[in-house]
Amino acid sequence: MYLALLVIFLQCSELYAQGKVYQVFTFNGVKIKVEPSDKVKNGAPMSIICHADISKNTDFQLKHNFTFFKDGKLVFMAISDKEDARYEIPVAKSADTGDYECRVKAGDKLVISKPIYVWVAGMTKPILTADKKEVSEGEIVKLRCELPEEVPPLEFFFRKTKTNSEPIEKRVAEQNQNFSEMEYYVEAGDNILQFDCFGKRQVKSGWESSQHSNKTLVTVKEPFRKPTLITTPSNNFTEGDIIEFECSTVAAEMRGIEIIFQKNRTILNSVRDKKFLKYSTLATQEDSGEYLCKVEQGAVSKTTKLNVFVSELFPKPTLSASMTQLDENKDLILNCSINGLRRANFSILRKSSSGDILLKKSRILAIKVNVNDTGSYTCKAEVKGIVKESKPVRISVYAPVSKPTLSVVSGSPEVVLGKPLQLICHSVMGTPPITFTFYKGDEIKKNVTNDTYATFLDEDIGLNDNGGYKCDARNNHSSGVKTSNILNVTVIVPIRGASLGSVPYGEVEVGSDTTFLCSVNEGSWPIDFKFFKKTDHEVLLHEVREYSDRTIWHKKTMKRKDTGTYYCMASNRASVDVRSHPITISVILAAWQKGVIAAFVLTAMAGAGAVALWWFLRKKKKAKGPSMEMSGSALAPNLTSEKLTRPPSDGNYYSGSGYIEDNENHMKSTDESKDSMENRHSRIYGHPDAT
Repeated sequence: MYLALLVIFLQCSELYAQGKVYQVFTFNGVKIKVEPSDKVKNGAPMSIICHADISKNTDFQLKHNFTFFKDGKLVFMAISDKEDARYEIPVAKSADTGDYECRVKAGDKLVISKPIYVWVAGMTKPILTADKKEVSEGEIVKLRCELPEEVPPLEFFFRKTKTNSEPIEKRVAEQNQNFSEMEYYVEAGDNILQFDCFGKRQVKSGWESSQHSNKTLVTVKEPFRKPTLITTPSNNFTEGDIIEFECSTVAAEMRGIEIIFQKNRTILNSVRDKKFLKYSTLATQEDSGEYLCKVEQGAVSKTTKLNVFVSELFPKPTLSASMTQLDENKDLILNCSINGLRRANFSILRKSSSGDILLKKSRILAIKVNVNDTGSYTCKAEVKGIVKESKPVRISVYAPVSKPTLSVVSGSPEVVLGKPLQLICHSVMGTPPITFTFYKGDEIKKNVTNDTYATFLDEDIGLNDNGGYKCDARNNHSSGVKTSNILNVTVIVPIRGASLGSVPYGEVEVGSDTTFLCSVNEGSWPIDFKFFKKTDHEVLLHEVREYSDRTIWHKKTMKRKDTGTYYCMASNRASVDVRSHPITISVILAAWQKGVIAAFVLTAMAGAGAVALWWFLRKKKKAKGPSMEMSGSALAPNLTSEKLTRPPSDGNYYSGSGYIEDNENHMKSTDESKDSMENRHSRIYGHPDAT
């Protein structure tokens, strides 16, 4: 029974499996849209709708996971069996502006829509608050501007408006907050201040601005009033009058009040913790101009200006001189005068770095001058306590120049050809400035104005420039020009092309003399010649000074050790050493010395040959004794056998014979017996069959 039930169950399962249909679906696409449109007004409702387009093989339920993103950040999620989902924003704000996209996931499949840009036009109205409603001049007002519901980054603009003035605007960028703060310094003169602000944010189309905030009023109190500056008796004065200034203010609290009185940038007087200041002075024309009275307390400063005019009582005096440039021991007259006025107290002074030197209290000064009187002179005139000074007059007193001396800077009156020549012209006496003129021949080369000397560099030196330099010196003295003596300069031609020769050349016999000749192609005399032999180091053999372009050196009794390389060197006052090419000298034996050596060698060889012959004959005689007892037929074979079997060690005889034969071209012997013996010897050792 159980087996039957099992069979029935398996058959039913197989039938069910054969009748089952797999659920298949695919995404055709995902789209996103905005209602009512992709541009929404700030505060209006907005809906972001995501629709998934899906195809199925059968009608079955499918769960959809919807995810909404704004600018890459998750903002909303929904799970639905429908193919649509809505992200509702009841009140759109500017912060809702951005790129939106939705992602739909079903099963293990995920599809992302293309992004859509939504612009919520308009920003919330900013709120402006101030920490104070009433301030004093010099205090700080702190403002705060906030854009509720806006998202940074934002830019804030604060505006300050004075009464009857255009707004002054300041900008602040905020990257991390939706509010900004600004401090304003309340300046002197501010009365009622009005502040407001607005904000901006950046959108794809550019910048978007908010409305202006509420206006905030701040009332300003004065700690003290603007100062009053007056002069008595009036604002117009004449030189010699007394000018009296008074500067005053009204303050709620005098503590810390400072009054400063100044002209241009110069402070003339000041007081503290007082409400007024007084200042008086004797009027001069230099006192004309603008004066300032400044009152300060803490950070507040207020200024009042006043112009004062002082008319001239008399003009500045004029100092005239009979001459401004004159010779020493001449008469000088200085005259001080005022145009249109003759009654005044005059004085004449000389200017000095340590202070003015009073020369005379008078209109006129007459003196006989010397060079120490050179300088600047002025005169002063006094009327009613007013002292005025003239413009300075420069007086120059000249002593005559002395006759100049012209010399070469290096000291020696000569110059190397091609090198520059520097001359100096100097006058011991004479009041500067002195003008020096250099001449080369009759041609002016240079003019120099200096105190006591001048230099001239002649860079064009030729072979014919052997003299003709002079110089002139003159100053403003009436004696005129002084001329130096003519300076003759010697032009030194450097050495060029040194060469060395010898007689005999190449080989020299021992004991003979050798003559060396060293010469140059050109060069100024005298010339220093030096002869050297090359060894491990340079060896100076001979030196001489010649007023010529060549020199000869006789070296006597040459020896074998004199073999070597020789060269010479030439120089003159141009201080340039010129070296010749080297030559080689070989010291050899003389002919008679060679003959003596040859005779000695031959004599030695002849003696050796005689000894050898004696030895040979003696040995032969001993050999013949026993042979007399033998038959004649047996003698020849034995001798022949002995000759043929002689060892090669007897070859030293051939060497002796050969040496004599080699020397027969150089010397001949008259000893016939010796020749005979040598020929016999040769025959014996050169030809064996002849025995």
